[in-house]
Amino acid sequence: MQAALSKERRVRVLARWCVGLAGLACLGVLAQAPATPASYTFPHYTSAQQIGQACDGLLAESKRHEARLQALPRAAAPTLLAELDAMTRRYEDVAGPLSLLAAVHPDKAIRDASEACDLRYQAFSSAFLQNAKVYALLKQAAPADDIDRRYQRDLLDAFEDAGVGLPAARQARAQALSTDITRLSQAFDRRIREGKTRVAFTEAELEGVAPRVWQSAPRDAQGRYLLGLDAPTYEPVIDNAVRPATRERYWRTFLNQGGEANLHTLARLARQRRAYARLFGFESYADFVLRRRMAGNTAEVGRFLGTVQSAVAQRERRDLQVLKVEKARDLGQPEAELQRWDVRYYAERVRQARFQVDPEQFRRHFPPEASLAFVFRLAEQLFGVRFEAQPQALWHADARAYVVRDLADQRELGTFFIDLYPRDDKYNHAAVWSFRSVSTLAGRRPAAALVVNFNRQGLSLDELETLLHEFGHALHSLLSTTRYASQGGTNTQLDFVEAPSQMLEDWAYDPKVLALFQQVCPDCEPVPEALVAQARRARDFGKGIQVARQHLYASYDLALYARDAPEPMALWRRMEANTPLGHVEGTRFPASFAHIAGGYAAGYYGYLWSLVLAEDLRTAFGDDKLDAAVGRRYRQAVLSQGGQAAPRDLVRGFLGREPGSEAFFKALERE
Repeated sequence: MQAALSKERRVRVLARWCVGLAGLACLGVLAQAPATPASYTFPHYTSAQQIGQACDGLLAESKRHEARLQALPRAAAPTLLAELDAMTRRYEDVAGPLSLLAAVHPDKAIRDASEACDLRYQAFSSAFLQNAKVYALLKQAAPADDIDRRYQRDLLDAFEDAGVGLPAARQARAQALSTDITRLSQAFDRRIREGKTRVAFTEAELEGVAPRVWQSAPRDAQGRYLLGLDAPTYEPVIDNAVRPATRERYWRTFLNQGGEANLHTLARLARQRRAYARLFGFESYADFVLRRRMAGNTAEVGRFLGTVQSAVAQRERRDLQVLKVEKARDLGQPEAELQRWDVRYYAERVRQARFQVDPEQFRRHFPPEASLAFVFRLAEQLFGVRFEAQPQALWHADARAYVVRDLADQRELGTFFIDLYPRDDKYNHAAVWSFRSVSTLAGRRPAAALVVNFNRQGLSLDELETLLHEFGHALHSLLSTTRYASQGGTNTQLDFVEAPSQMLEDWAYDPKVLALFQQVCPDCEPVPEALVAQARRARDFGKGIQVARQHLYASYDLALYARDAPEPMALWRRMEANTPLGHVEGTRFPASFAHIAGGYAAGYYGYLWSLVLAEDLRTAFGDDKLDAAVGRRYRQAVLSQGGQAAPRDLVRGFLGREPGSEAFFKALERE
C-alpha cells in the first residue's frame, strides 16, 4: 500500500522550511555537536493546554530569533546556512511530534490542538520566508562545498516560492493562500480519519469472508454486524464476499468517504493552489511545483505518463477480459458484465485457480510481531543495523519505541516508533512520519514513526509487502547522515522519495529473504518455496489493471492542478468514464484522495516515476537480495545521502551507470 506523503515532511512543501530556531545565543557556535547526545524521548502530552503552551513558546522564540537574524551584519553570512538549519531543527523539536499526534492520538482535543499549532506556524513561516533581509544575507553566503551549494539553492528556492520577491500586496495574498491551503488540507484529512461510517451485514451476507474478520464486530439492534472501513476489515470482505450485493454496497460506501464536504474542499484547494501559482506568473499549480522536481515540467510528466499508458493499455484490457470470463463462468451467465466491485473478487478467484494462492493462507506464516522482527532482522543482515526495544510512555498502548544501533561500532543512529493496529480516529492507511531529521553538524540523531493498520491475526503477503514499503521510508530517514536536517532522509525531491521504499517491496517474494522468519520466530510455519514462487506469479497477474489505475490517479492529479483548475467530481467522472469499466454514478472517489489534497498535489505521478528508479536500483542485487556488501553500499550511496545530492547522481553513483527504464518496462511485461 502507498505511503502517504501528505503525512510525511517533505523539503519542497511550501512553508515547512525555516520554522523555529535554536542555539542563536552564540552565533557561529550553535551548530557544534554535543559530545554524547542523549537518546530521543517522544514528548508526552496529556492535554491540549500543554500543546498550546509549547506552541506559544515556539512562536515567541522564533519571532525573537527572526529579529536577531535580520539584524545580522553581512559578515555573518557564512554562518547563515547553519543558523537556518537550526531553525528547522527547532521546528522539528516541537511541531514534528505534533504532526504525528494529529493522526494517531486517541484524544480529539490533542489532535485538534496539534493541528491548530501547525496552522499557526504556517502563518509564521509564510511571513518568515518573505523576509527580504534574511534572503539578501542568504544570497551572500559563501558555500564551502557542493553540499552547502545545494542547501543554499534549496533555501533560496524556498524563499522565492514563498514570495520574497513579490510586491507587498501579493506577499500578503501568498501568506493568506498558504494558510488557507493548510487549513483545507487538515479538514480534508480529518473528515476521513474521524469518519464513523459503519456498514451493516447479516452473517449470510458475509458468506465467503473468514469469520475472524467480522465475528467480533459490534452489532446493531437487528443483530447485523457493523463493519468499519479500515483496511483489515474492508479488504477481506471486498476480496472474498460471494454475494455481489455485499461487495457493491461495501465498495460504494468505501468510495464515498469524505463525502460532498471533501469534494467542495478539494475544489477550493485546486482553486487556491492555482491562485498561488499565478501570483508568480505561472498558469497552473502543476507548472509552479514541477520545476523543482526531477521531471522538471508538466510536459515531461505528460510524456512519461503517455509512455506508461501505451505500455499497459492492451494488458489492462486483456486482464479485464479474463475477469469477465471468470464472472460469466461463476454465474453461468455468458453476457454478465464486469463491475468495478467485482474486480478484486474475481482477480482473487483467478489467482487461486491459476496459482493456488489465497492471500489469507499467509497469515499463519506472518504473525504481526514476528513480521516486525523479520524486517528488523532484514535490516541487520542487509544494512548492518540493529533495532532494540526502548521503554517509553507513548500516545497509545499499541505504540512502541526502538533504538537503532550500528552493528559495526554500536553507535546509536536514531529512534523508531511503531503503531501497528487499527483503532477509531487513527490514520487509516500506512505511512511513515519522518518528523525529526539527522544533522551531523549538530550531533543530532533522527526519529521516525511507522503507522499501519494490520490484522492482529497475521499479515497477508500484500500486507508484508506494505510493511517492507513503509520500512523502506523509515530506513531512508533513520540511516541518513546528512550535514543539515533540512536535507535529512526523506527530505528529497518528491518524485524520488518513493524509490527506496518501492525497491524493498520485492523482498517479500524472495524465499531466501522469507527464511529470515525462522531466525526470529522458530515456531512460525515456514512458507513453502513453491508457494512463494506461485505468489510471485500471482502478483504479476492483473498488473495491467493495477498500473492503469495508478496512471489514472496520476493523470487526474495533474489535470486537477492544470491551468483551468476544473471541478473535481466532473473531471473525475469524465476521466474515469474513458476507462474500460467506466464511471459508476453515485461514487465520489476524489473525496477520499487524501494524497493530492495534501503533499502529493501535482505529484502523484511520483509513484510511477519512482518505481522506474526502484526497479533499476533492484538490479544491483541480482539474484541475492541478502547480499550484505551491496546492501552496505546502497546504505552509503543512497540512504545516507538524503537530499543533500541530486537523486539522479545518487542512483548513478550506486549503479555505476546512468539510470534507465529497461527494468521497469520489463517488469510490466512479466506475467
